Amino acid sequence: MSSDFDNRNYPEYIEKEFAFKVAKGQTPERIDQYLTKYIYNATRNRVQKAIDDKKVTINGKVVKSSRKVQPNDEIICKIMKAPPIELLPENISMDIIFEDDYLIVVNKPAGMCTHPGFGHRYGTLVNAVLYHFGMRNAIEIDDYDKENEEDGEEDNDNVINEAEIFASDSIRPGIVHRLDKDTSGLLVIAKNPQVHAKLSAQFANRTIEREYNALVWGEMKDDYGIIEGDIGRSPRDRKLFAVVKKNGKYAKTEYWTLARYKFVSLVKLKLHTGRTHQIRVHLNSINHTVFGDPAYGGDKMLYHGLPEINKIANRCLKNVNRQLLHAKTIGYTHPVTNEYLKFDSELPEDIKTVIDIIKTNF
Repeated sequence: MSSDFDNRNYPEYIEKEFAFKVAKGQTPERIDQYLTKYIYNATRNRVQKAIDDKKVTINGKVVKSSRKVQPNDEIICKIMKAPPIELLPENISMDIIFEDDYLIVVNKPAGMCTHPGFGHRYGTLVNAVLYHFGMRNAIEIDDYDKENEEDGEEDNDNVINEAEIFASDSIRPGIVHRLDKDTSGLLVIAKNPQVHAKLSAQFANRTIEREYNALVWGEMKDDYGIIEGDIGRSPRDRKLFAVVKKNGKYAKTEYWTLARYKFVSLVKLKLHTGRTHQIRVHLNSINHTVFGDPAYGGDKMLYHGLPEINKIANRCLKNVNRQLLHAKTIGYTHPVTNEYLKFDSELPEDIKTVIDIIKTNF
Protein backbone atom coordinates (compact mmCIF):
# COMPACT_ATOMS: atom_id res chain seq x y z
CA MET A 1 0.00 0.00 0.00
CA SER A 2 1.10 3.53 -0.65
CA SER A 3 0.56 5.00 2.80
CA ASP A 4 0.45 4.18 6.49
CA PHE A 5 -3.30 4.82 6.44
CA ASP A 6 -3.76 2.22 3.70
CA ASN A 7 -1.62 -0.22 5.65
CA ARG A 8 -3.85 0.26 8.69
CA ASN A 9 -6.92 -0.45 6.58
CA TYR A 10 -5.39 -3.57 5.05
CA PRO A 11 -3.46 -5.15 7.94
CA GLU A 12 -1.40 -8.32 7.63
CA TYR A 13 -3.40 -11.51 8.18
CA ILE A 14 -2.68 -13.50 11.32
CA GLU A 15 -3.04 -17.21 11.99
CA LYS A 16 -5.98 -18.09 14.19
CA GLU A 17 -6.76 -21.52 15.59
CA PHE A 18 -10.27 -22.96 15.74
CA ALA A 19 -11.18 -26.17 17.57
CA PHE A 20 -14.38 -28.15 17.10
CA LYS A 21 -15.83 -31.35 18.46
CA VAL A 22 -18.34 -32.69 15.97
CA ALA A 23 -21.83 -33.18 17.37
CA LYS A 24 -23.17 -36.68 17.91
CA GLY A 25 -25.94 -36.17 15.37
CA GLN A 26 -23.68 -34.83 12.61
CA THR A 27 -24.20 -36.47 9.23
CA PRO A 28 -21.06 -37.15 7.16
CA GLU A 29 -19.88 -33.95 5.47
CA ARG A 30 -16.69 -32.94 3.67
CA ILE A 31 -14.27 -31.18 5.99
CA ASP A 32 -13.91 -28.15 3.69
CA GLN A 33 -17.67 -27.66 3.62
CA TYR A 34 -17.95 -28.18 7.37
CA LEU A 35 -15.28 -25.59 8.19
CA THR A 36 -16.63 -23.05 5.72
CA LYS A 37 -19.99 -23.35 7.45
CA TYR A 38 -18.78 -23.18 11.05
CA ILE A 39 -15.88 -20.72 10.96
CA TYR A 40 -17.34 -17.24 11.03
CA ASN A 41 -16.86 -15.50 7.68
CA ALA A 42 -14.39 -18.06 6.41
CA THR A 43 -14.34 -18.38 2.63
CA ARG A 44 -13.99 -21.76 0.96
CA ASN A 45 -10.76 -20.61 -0.68
CA ARG A 46 -9.20 -19.73 2.67
CA VAL A 47 -10.33 -23.03 4.19
CA GLN A 48 -8.89 -24.88 1.20
CA LYS A 49 -5.57 -23.09 1.61
CA ALA A 50 -5.45 -24.12 5.28
CA ILE A 51 -6.06 -27.73 4.23
CA ASP A 52 -3.41 -27.53 1.48
CA ASP A 53 -0.94 -26.09 4.01
CA LYS A 54 -1.61 -29.07 6.31
CA LYS A 55 -3.11 -26.79 8.95
CA VAL A 56 -6.26 -28.90 9.42
CA THR A 57 -6.31 -32.06 11.51
CA ILE A 58 -9.01 -34.48 12.57
CA ASN A 59 -8.23 -36.49 15.69
CA GLY A 60 -4.61 -35.40 15.39
CA LYS A 61 -4.12 -36.43 11.74
CA VAL A 62 -3.67 -34.08 8.76
CA VAL A 63 -6.55 -34.50 6.32
CA LYS A 64 -7.53 -33.70 2.74
CA SER A 65 -10.62 -31.81 1.61
CA SER A 66 -12.47 -35.00 0.77
CA ARG A 67 -12.26 -36.34 4.32
CA LYS A 68 -15.77 -36.48 5.79
CA VAL A 69 -16.35 -35.48 9.37
CA GLN A 70 -17.96 -37.98 11.69
CA PRO A 71 -19.72 -37.62 15.05
CA ASN A 72 -17.30 -36.92 17.93
CA ASP A 73 -14.40 -36.02 15.60
CA GLU A 74 -12.04 -33.46 17.11
CA ILE A 75 -11.01 -30.87 14.55
CA ILE A 76 -8.23 -28.31 14.70
CA CYS A 77 -8.04 -25.70 11.97
CA LYS A 78 -5.38 -22.97 11.75
CA ILE A 79 -6.59 -20.38 9.29
CA MET A 80 -5.36 -16.97 8.20
CA LYS A 81 -7.76 -14.21 9.20
CA ALA A 82 -7.62 -10.45 9.42
CA PRO A 83 -6.82 -9.19 12.93
CA PRO A 84 -9.74 -7.98 15.04
CA ILE A 85 -11.40 -4.70 14.14
CA GLU A 86 -10.83 -1.90 16.63
CA LEU A 87 -13.36 0.87 17.02
CA LEU A 88 -11.08 3.88 17.30
CA PRO A 89 -12.64 7.25 18.18
CA GLU A 90 -11.39 9.75 15.59
CA ASN A 91 -11.75 13.52 15.53
CA ILE A 92 -13.49 13.67 12.16
CA SER A 93 -15.75 16.57 11.27
CA MET A 94 -19.44 15.69 10.84
CA ASP A 95 -22.25 17.70 9.26
CA ILE A 96 -24.75 17.46 12.12
CA ILE A 97 -28.25 18.53 11.06
CA PHE A 98 -29.91 17.95 14.45
CA GLU A 99 -28.85 16.86 17.91
CA ASP A 100 -30.46 16.48 21.31
CA ASP A 101 -29.81 14.31 24.36
CA TYR A 102 -31.11 11.19 22.62
CA LEU A 103 -30.01 11.18 18.98
CA ILE A 104 -28.30 13.03 16.17
CA VAL A 105 -29.03 13.37 12.46
CA VAL A 106 -25.94 13.52 10.26
CA ASN A 107 -25.50 14.38 6.60
CA LYS A 108 -22.94 11.77 5.53
CA PRO A 109 -20.68 12.78 2.66
CA ALA A 110 -19.97 10.49 -0.27
CA GLY A 111 -16.78 8.53 0.26
CA MET A 112 -17.29 7.92 3.99
CA CYS A 113 -18.18 4.40 5.11
CA THR A 114 -20.90 4.13 7.72
CA HIS A 115 -19.06 1.51 9.76
CA PRO A 116 -15.63 -0.17 9.82
CA GLY A 117 -15.04 -3.20 7.65
CA PHE A 118 -12.37 -4.92 5.61
CA GLY A 119 -10.41 -2.28 3.69
CA HIS A 120 -11.90 0.63 5.64
CA ARG A 121 -11.17 0.11 9.32
CA TYR A 122 -10.76 3.80 10.08
CA GLY A 123 -12.22 7.11 8.98
CA THR A 124 -15.81 5.87 9.14
CA LEU A 125 -18.91 7.49 10.58
CA VAL A 126 -18.71 5.15 13.59
CA ASN A 127 -15.19 6.40 14.33
CA ALA A 128 -16.40 10.01 14.13
CA VAL A 129 -19.50 9.33 16.25
CA LEU A 130 -17.49 7.63 19.00
CA TYR A 131 -15.28 10.69 19.31
CA HIS A 132 -18.25 13.07 19.20
CA PHE A 133 -19.90 11.09 22.00
CA GLY A 134 -16.83 11.54 24.19
CA MET A 135 -15.01 8.24 23.67
CA ARG A 136 -11.21 8.35 23.44
CA ASN A 137 -10.09 4.72 23.83
CA ALA A 138 -10.26 2.05 21.13
CA ILE A 139 -12.54 -0.97 21.53
CA GLU A 140 -11.54 -4.25 19.93
CA ILE A 141 -14.26 -6.21 18.11
CA ASP A 142 -13.08 -9.78 17.63
CA ASP A 143 -14.00 -12.08 14.73
CA TYR A 144 -15.10 -9.29 12.43
CA ASP A 145 -13.86 -10.06 8.94
CA LYS A 146 -16.55 -9.27 6.39
CA GLU A 147 -14.53 -8.76 3.24
CA ASN A 148 -17.55 -8.88 0.96
CA GLU A 149 -20.00 -6.89 3.06
CA GLU A 150 -22.29 -4.92 0.75
CA ASP A 151 -24.08 -1.95 2.22
CA GLY A 152 -27.53 -1.28 0.93
CA GLU A 153 -29.44 1.93 0.45
CA GLU A 154 -31.54 0.83 3.38
CA ASP A 155 -29.95 -2.22 4.93
CA ASN A 156 -30.67 -2.55 8.64
CA ASP A 157 -28.65 -5.66 9.53
CA ASN A 158 -26.26 -4.83 12.36
CA VAL A 159 -22.81 -5.58 10.97
CA ILE A 160 -21.09 -4.62 14.21
CA ASN A 161 -22.40 -6.45 17.26
CA GLU A 162 -24.44 -3.69 18.90
CA ALA A 163 -24.92 -5.74 22.08
CA GLU A 164 -21.16 -5.98 22.54
CA ILE A 165 -20.68 -2.27 21.95
CA PHE A 166 -23.58 -1.22 24.19
CA ALA A 167 -22.23 -3.45 26.99
CA SER A 168 -20.15 -0.46 28.04
CA ASP A 169 -22.12 2.50 29.37
CA SER A 170 -19.59 4.89 27.86
CA ILE A 171 -19.84 3.64 24.28
CA ARG A 172 -22.85 4.68 22.19
CA PRO A 173 -22.19 4.56 18.46
CA GLY A 174 -25.90 3.92 17.88
CA ILE A 175 -25.87 3.34 14.13
CA VAL A 176 -29.47 2.46 13.23
CA HIS A 177 -29.22 2.22 9.44
CA ARG A 178 -26.55 2.51 6.78
CA LEU A 179 -25.77 4.05 3.45
CA ASP A 180 -23.33 2.80 0.85
CA LYS A 181 -19.88 4.37 1.10
CA ASP A 182 -20.48 6.46 -2.01
CA THR A 183 -24.12 7.30 -1.30
CA SER A 184 -24.43 10.65 0.47
CA GLY A 185 -27.21 11.82 2.74
CA LEU A 186 -29.04 11.76 6.04
CA LEU A 187 -28.57 9.18 8.78
CA VAL A 188 -30.11 9.11 12.25
CA ILE A 189 -27.88 7.87 15.10
CA ALA A 190 -29.03 6.91 18.59
CA LYS A 191 -27.20 7.92 21.76
CA ASN A 192 -28.34 5.00 23.89
CA PRO A 193 -29.57 1.44 23.33
CA GLN A 194 -33.19 2.21 24.28
CA VAL A 195 -33.45 4.93 21.63
CA HIS A 196 -31.61 2.67 19.20
CA ALA A 197 -34.15 -0.11 19.72
CA LYS A 198 -37.14 2.21 19.20
CA LEU A 199 -35.68 3.76 16.06
CA SER A 200 -34.82 0.31 14.72
CA ALA A 201 -38.45 -0.73 15.25
CA GLN A 202 -39.61 2.22 13.15
CA PHE A 203 -37.29 1.14 10.35
CA ALA A 204 -38.49 -2.45 10.61
CA ASN A 205 -42.13 -1.32 10.49
CA ARG A 206 -41.45 1.05 7.55
CA THR A 207 -42.79 4.04 9.44
CA ILE A 208 -39.60 6.03 8.85
CA GLU A 209 -40.08 8.53 6.01
CA ARG A 210 -37.13 8.51 3.63
CA GLU A 211 -36.69 10.05 0.22
CA TYR A 212 -33.74 9.75 -2.09
CA ASN A 213 -32.71 11.83 -5.08
CA ALA A 214 -30.73 10.32 -7.93
CA LEU A 215 -29.40 11.57 -11.23
CA VAL A 216 -29.95 8.79 -13.75
CA TRP A 217 -29.03 8.16 -17.38
CA GLY A 218 -31.68 8.99 -19.99
CA GLU A 219 -34.83 11.06 -20.01
CA MET A 220 -37.46 9.31 -17.91
CA LYS A 221 -40.61 8.72 -19.94
CA ASP A 222 -43.06 8.73 -17.04
CA ASP A 223 -43.52 11.37 -14.38
CA TYR A 224 -44.35 8.69 -11.85
CA GLY A 225 -43.88 4.97 -11.61
CA ILE A 226 -43.37 1.90 -9.44
CA ILE A 227 -40.59 -0.61 -10.00
CA GLU A 228 -41.17 -4.11 -8.68
CA GLY A 229 -38.81 -7.03 -9.09
CA ASP A 230 -37.18 -9.62 -6.85
CA ILE A 231 -33.57 -8.79 -6.01
CA GLY A 232 -30.85 -11.36 -5.47
CA ARG A 233 -27.17 -11.96 -6.14
CA SER A 234 -26.22 -11.30 -9.74
CA PRO A 235 -25.53 -14.55 -11.63
CA ARG A 236 -22.76 -12.70 -13.50
CA ASP A 237 -20.99 -11.24 -10.46
CA ARG A 238 -21.70 -12.51 -6.96
CA LYS A 239 -20.55 -9.20 -5.42
CA LEU A 240 -23.37 -7.38 -7.21
CA PHE A 241 -27.15 -7.67 -7.22
CA ALA A 242 -29.78 -7.90 -9.93
CA VAL A 243 -33.49 -8.34 -10.56
CA VAL A 244 -33.80 -12.12 -10.69
CA LYS A 245 -36.51 -14.64 -11.49
CA LYS A 246 -35.62 -17.05 -8.69
CA ASN A 247 -33.80 -17.02 -5.33
CA GLY A 248 -34.49 -13.31 -4.88
CA LYS A 249 -36.45 -11.22 -2.39
CA TYR A 250 -39.43 -9.05 -3.29
CA ALA A 251 -38.57 -5.38 -3.71
CA LYS A 252 -40.63 -2.30 -4.51
CA THR A 253 -39.42 1.20 -5.37
CA GLU A 254 -41.62 4.22 -6.06
CA TYR A 255 -40.27 7.11 -8.15
CA TRP A 256 -41.16 10.59 -9.37
CA THR A 257 -39.40 12.41 -12.20
CA LEU A 258 -38.38 15.86 -10.94
CA ALA A 259 -36.56 17.16 -14.04
CA ARG A 260 -35.20 16.05 -17.41
CA TYR A 261 -31.85 17.31 -18.72
CA LYS A 262 -31.12 16.06 -22.26
CA PHE A 263 -29.31 12.82 -21.38
CA VAL A 264 -30.08 12.54 -17.64
CA SER A 265 -33.06 12.87 -15.32
CA LEU A 266 -33.36 13.90 -11.69
CA VAL A 267 -35.68 11.53 -9.83
CA LYS A 268 -37.10 11.25 -6.31
CA LEU A 269 -37.37 7.74 -4.90
CA LYS A 270 -39.09 6.03 -2.01
CA LEU A 271 -38.28 2.52 -0.83
CA HIS A 272 -41.08 0.18 0.21
CA THR A 273 -38.58 -2.60 0.94
CA GLY A 274 -34.94 -2.47 1.98
CA ARG A 275 -32.90 -4.75 -0.24
CA THR A 276 -29.19 -4.29 -0.75
CA HIS A 277 -28.49 -1.80 -3.56
CA GLN A 278 -32.24 -1.71 -4.23
CA ILE A 279 -32.43 1.74 -5.84
CA ARG A 280 -29.39 1.16 -8.01
CA VAL A 281 -30.53 -2.28 -9.11
CA HIS A 282 -34.13 -1.26 -9.83
CA LEU A 283 -33.12 1.80 -11.83
CA ASN A 284 -30.61 -0.27 -13.75
CA SER A 285 -33.33 -2.81 -14.53
CA ILE A 286 -35.42 -0.17 -16.34
CA ASN A 287 -32.39 1.15 -18.26
CA HIS A 288 -32.01 4.30 -16.19
CA THR A 289 -28.79 3.45 -14.40
CA VAL A 290 -27.64 5.88 -11.72
CA PHE A 291 -25.20 8.34 -13.31
CA GLY A 292 -21.59 7.56 -12.40
CA ASP A 293 -22.38 4.21 -10.75
CA PRO A 294 -19.24 2.07 -11.33
CA ALA A 295 -20.82 -1.16 -10.08
CA TYR A 296 -23.75 -1.14 -12.50
CA GLY A 297 -22.21 0.50 -15.56
CA GLY A 298 -23.27 4.08 -14.88
CA ASP A 299 -19.69 5.34 -15.11
CA LYS A 300 -19.64 4.59 -18.85
CA MET A 301 -21.22 6.49 -21.72
CA LEU A 302 -24.83 5.27 -21.84
CA TYR A 303 -26.14 8.03 -24.12
CA HIS A 304 -25.44 7.86 -27.83
CA GLY A 305 -26.92 10.79 -29.68
CA LEU A 306 -25.82 14.07 -31.18
CA PRO A 307 -22.06 14.72 -30.98
CA GLU A 308 -22.49 17.96 -29.05
CA ILE A 309 -24.58 16.18 -26.41
CA ASN A 310 -22.11 13.28 -26.21
CA LYS A 311 -19.32 15.78 -25.58
CA ILE A 312 -21.14 17.33 -22.63
CA ALA A 313 -22.10 13.90 -21.27
CA ASN A 314 -18.44 12.85 -21.28
CA ARG A 315 -17.51 16.08 -19.57
CA CYS A 316 -20.08 15.42 -16.87
CA LEU A 317 -18.78 11.89 -16.33
CA LYS A 318 -15.29 13.26 -15.70
CA ASN A 319 -16.69 15.40 -12.88
CA VAL A 320 -18.05 12.48 -10.85
CA ASN A 321 -16.42 9.50 -9.16
CA ARG A 322 -19.40 7.76 -7.60
CA GLN A 323 -23.07 6.92 -8.07
CA LEU A 324 -25.04 10.19 -7.90
CA LEU A 325 -27.47 8.98 -5.24
CA HIS A 326 -28.38 11.06 -2.19
CA ALA A 327 -30.55 10.26 0.86
CA LYS A 328 -32.20 13.68 0.88
CA THR A 329 -35.02 13.47 3.42
CA ILE A 330 -35.67 11.61 6.65
CA GLY A 331 -38.68 11.79 8.97
CA TYR A 332 -39.43 9.82 12.14
CA THR A 333 -41.25 9.91 15.45
CA HIS A 334 -38.86 10.92 18.20
CA PRO A 335 -38.51 7.85 20.49
CA VAL A 336 -38.66 9.95 23.67
CA THR A 337 -40.73 13.08 22.95
CA ASN A 338 -43.06 11.36 20.43
CA GLU A 339 -42.75 14.47 18.27
CA TYR A 340 -42.63 13.88 14.52
CA LEU A 341 -39.39 15.29 13.11
CA LYS A 342 -38.51 15.68 9.45
CA PHE A 343 -35.22 16.85 7.99
CA ASP A 344 -34.17 17.74 4.47
CA SER A 345 -30.74 18.27 2.92
CA GLU A 346 -29.46 20.01 -0.18
CA LEU A 347 -28.23 18.11 -3.18
CA PRO A 348 -24.47 17.54 -2.89
CA GLU A 349 -22.10 19.59 -5.03
CA ASP A 350 -21.28 16.86 -7.55
CA ILE A 351 -24.95 16.43 -8.51
CA LYS A 352 -25.44 20.20 -8.71
CA THR A 353 -22.27 20.51 -10.83
CA VAL A 354 -23.53 18.05 -13.43
CA ILE A 355 -26.90 19.81 -13.62
CA ASP A 356 -25.18 23.21 -13.93
CA ILE A 357 -22.94 21.99 -16.75
CA ILE A 358 -25.96 20.75 -18.71
CA LYS A 359 -28.00 23.91 -18.07
CA THR A 360 -25.06 26.11 -19.13
CA ASN A 361 -24.61 24.30 -22.42
CA PHE A 362 -28.21 23.71 -23.51
